[in-house]
Amino acid sequence: MPAAPDFPPAPDRVPLRRALISVSDKTGLIDAAKALAAKRVELVSTGGTRKAIADAGLPVKDISELTGFPEMMDGRVKTLHPIVHGGLLGVRDAPAHKQAMDAHGIGGIDLVYVNLYPFEQTVAAGADFETCVENIDIGGPAMIRSAAKNHGYVAVCTEIGDVEAVLAEFAADGATSLGLRRTLAARAYARTATYDAAIASWFAAELGEFAPARLAVGGQLAQTMRYGENPHQDAAFYRFPNPTVGVATATQLQGKELSYNNINDTDAAFELVSEFDPAAGPACAIIKHANPCGLATGGTMLDAYRRALACDPTSAFGGIVALNGRLDAATAAQVLEIFTEVVIAPEADDDAVALFRKKKNVRLLVTGGLPDPNRAGKTFKSVAGGFLVQGRDTARLTPADLKVVTRRAPTDEEVRDMLFAFTVAKHVKSNAIVYAKAGQTLGIGAGQMNRKDSARIAALRAADFGLDLKGSACASEAFFPFPDGLLQAADAGCTAVIQPGGSIGDQAVIDAADERGVAMVFTGVRVFRH
Repeated sequence: MPAAPDFPPAPDRVPLRRALISVSDKTGLIDAAKALAAKRVELVSTGGTRKAIADAGLPVKDISELTGFPEMMDGRVKTLHPIVHGGLLGVRDAPAHKQAMDAHGIGGIDLVYVNLYPFEQTVAAGADFETCVENIDIGGPAMIRSAAKNHGYVAVCTEIGDVEAVLAEFAADGATSLGLRRTLAARAYARTATYDAAIASWFAAELGEFAPARLAVGGQLAQTMRYGENPHQDAAFYRFPNPTVGVATATQLQGKELSYNNINDTDAAFELVSEFDPAAGPACAIIKHANPCGLATGGTMLDAYRRALACDPTSAFGGIVALNGRLDAATAAQVLEIFTEVVIAPEADDDAVALFRKKKNVRLLVTGGLPDPNRAGKTFKSVAGGFLVQGRDTARLTPADLKVVTRRAPTDEEVRDMLFAFTVAKHVKSNAIVYAKAGQTLGIGAGQMNRKDSARIAALRAADFGLDLKGSACASEAFFPFPDGLLQAADAGCTAVIQPGGSIGDQAVIDAADERGVAMVFTGVRVFRH
């Protein structure tokens, strides 16, 4: 590896005499350029950025005046030149560097402000392959990385907030501090890393590579948090480039800042309720600790909420409420009757928002839409020394997907109930059992070490809240390895069971169902959630 040269220590304060500015997003550009020009900083720029600065009546040099070369190859080559990178990388107090700079007429560049070609936005807009490639910035990342490496002398900015931090110090004595330059360098490398991660991820997707040899993941800080799952754990929330509709894109209309657990649970709630098309009617999900404690459809949103709450009103205390449509005042008033941490919906009526403002701590989020439950994507889970990656669970079943394995076939009503229950079970931590009837969950058993206990707990909860399981459907997200879980469900009153099948004990389970007159279907699809 290259040895570190014996350079002199970097100075604390470095005067700003020359700034190189080349930006795609010109927000705040002219104000920044004016502040620099007012302190007699020489401005050097490229293309449209130079024109914008010149049009504002400010003195600015074109980059070609420094390099002696014009922009060429459709703008692909303009800053990739020794005059530019020498000015960025030269260690001014190192005799050999200074001698080389003097010999080749290379002047130092003290400030670089570059925000990159809008690659992420171009991909999000659905541009074709060639357009996306053309929006991969080359010169910008090269300048950013050069400036960041030589942060002992150069301040590097990749967004207007960085420039504002520089201008704040610059206003005092026309210089920047080493501490700020180091901070900016760290931010700059993070920016180029996330930019490259976006490009690499896009390329892998275009090539159909789910698991490339190297996987880069990048995100932008959305929020630091007081703590994580527990008070002794640090935590932060990052957004991916072009995040899907959901908690990452939601607007918080009111309430306390979201916590780590709030965000995790709200995401689980909104992902579940998005399984239910608003065109088919209102739906409400109530989540506690990332598990559903109730989900229901209804003729109105208020009806859906009341039916979801009835499944487990005890667990709903301090939970998350997610709606698949507009939050109206009547529903808002009912939700606010018990302590609720977060409510998330695509939209909210003004009257509903006004009611929430009376409860200053309750968070109300609106998203403007629902995520597509069929969308492709990856999920991540950390393990010691690495992380696991898998595709999103997009399993969705229709009546045609079901294989009847018992003597009695389910009725049309039972099929509807089974599909409803299985959709909910997909969002319940394994082992999962869900009892449901007429678009309402009646009992949910989550996270048990065996399926019989899940079936028993779900039935006990239904009994606790006066819900009758007679004639209900029972969904198991994985196969019954033994008849005991199915018998538990049948004893509770269910008449139809949906499960993946595939166990070596399938025939014994089928025989048990036939003995009890229970209709059972196999899906061939398992929907574990750990």
